[in-house]
Amino acid sequence: MAAGDLAGSFQDEVTCSICLEYFTDPVSIECGHNFCQTCISQCCGEPEPNFSCPQCRETSQQRNLWPNKQLGNLVELVKCLRLQSVTEPEGERVCERHQEALKLFCEEDQTPICVVCDKSKAHHAHTVVPIEEAAQEYREQILSRLQCLREEREELLGLKSYWDRESERLQRQTEVERQLVVFECEQLRQFLAQQEHLLLARLGELDKEIGRRREENVTRLCKEISQLSVLIMELEGKCQQPAPELLQDIKGTMSRAEQEKFQNPAAFSSELNWRIGESSQRNASLETIMRKFKDLLSSRLRLDKANLTLDPDTVHPQLIVSVDRKSVRRGTQQALPNKPQRFDTEPSVLGCEGFTSGRHYWEVEVGRGVCDVGVARESVRRKGRISLYSEQGIWAVECWEGQYQAHTSPAQSIPLSPSWGRCRIWVYLDYERGQVAFFNAGTGDPIFTFPSASFAGERIRPFFWVVGSALLTLCPLGALSVPMKQSPLAPTP
Repeated sequence: MAAGDLAGSFQDEVTCSICLEYFTDPVSIECGHNFCQTCISQCCGEPEPNFSCPQCRETSQQRNLWPNKQLGNLVELVKCLRLQSVTEPEGERVCERHQEALKLFCEEDQTPICVVCDKSKAHHAHTVVPIEEAAQEYREQILSRLQCLREEREELLGLKSYWDRESERLQRQTEVERQLVVFECEQLRQFLAQQEHLLLARLGELDKEIGRRREENVTRLCKEISQLSVLIMELEGKCQQPAPELLQDIKGTMSRAEQEKFQNPAAFSSELNWRIGESSQRNASLETIMRKFKDLLSSRLRLDKANLTLDPDTVHPQLIVSVDRKSVRRGTQQALPNKPQRFDTEPSVLGCEGFTSGRHYWEVEVGRGVCDVGVARESVRRKGRISLYSEQGIWAVECWEGQYQAHTSPAQSIPLSPSWGRCRIWVYLDYERGQVAFFNAGTGDPIFTFPSASFAGERIRPFFWVVGSALLTLCPLGALSVPMKQSPLAPTP
């Protein structure tokens, strides 16, 4: 017998004749019939001690109700057998109790039912709708909620991505600042070592001078003591002579006694005290220098990120600046006003921002083609031919497919690993030191550091020179990709 037929044969045996459902906590009464415990309790009534069997009408007592655990186990077995035959040949789900297609949906029980279930006491007072109608309604609710969940997920993913980038940027910025602190402290240590060596050398010389002067003074004093002893003996002997002999050559004797003068050792002591005081003044001056150096160090540890934009009033007519003024490329000649500040011969443009103090950096991305990146004086020549050299007020390096060349005399090439595409450059400006440095933003390797110059209080502006099909873009703030491998304040190469 098939599993479905076998389950159908058992169904009547495990169905309560009162609720017409599978037995729930089945109990047996005196006549041998079985019912759900809840169903038979409702039929009995609390006040009556006896009741009639709903099936055979034989009288039984309420106290004689025995739990039928074996029948309960049989119910579970039948349910398992029914689960093996709950589908029709076409694959449509059917009611496990009535073997009818599940074409209705009970709103109260939130479950699919068949037409027979709809007529049963269990669902008689419930709201029932066609299953497809209910499925469509819930499908729309699910899709609506799914869309909300997807949007929330995208928002959270975006937030996670932002915080990942922000934390990475902050960590790299911390690394930059750490290297600056290490460099500045190393400079301080070198300065202190030099001062220590200088002062100790001077104190050593002073110590030798004191020893030499002491030996000279002792020798001189011994000589003078000896001369005094001789003179004293002479005068003592003179006093013992008779009057005629005492008065003989008395004028010469008195002259020798009065003219003998001795150097006061206090003069030598005063000179040494002055020399030692001079050393103490040097120590006080060193303290003043240290205090000023610390103040300078605190101010120099600040490195500002410059949020640059391109100045349209300076752009060459053949250069096209983007709407946000963050990128520039070569294009066709434009009819632009011939302003005094505009470059008219060289394909150049300046940044809107200028600097007269402090330390600043910014990042530039260069596409294929040739570009020059750097800084220029506010007074740089705008009309006619210009040369990209520091003598002319421009500090720049040329970038071309991963190769760099500093505009010095003679030119200095700095070959790096070729990158046949975009490359990114960090530009560092230290105004007080008059120093301009360049780093490869992709690797952190130094590119070139110009010798220190004097900006003499003049405004310094970012400078860009674009040739061919190159596209130059100012990267957003904080686009630090790797920590630099050398401080921008390192000694000039």
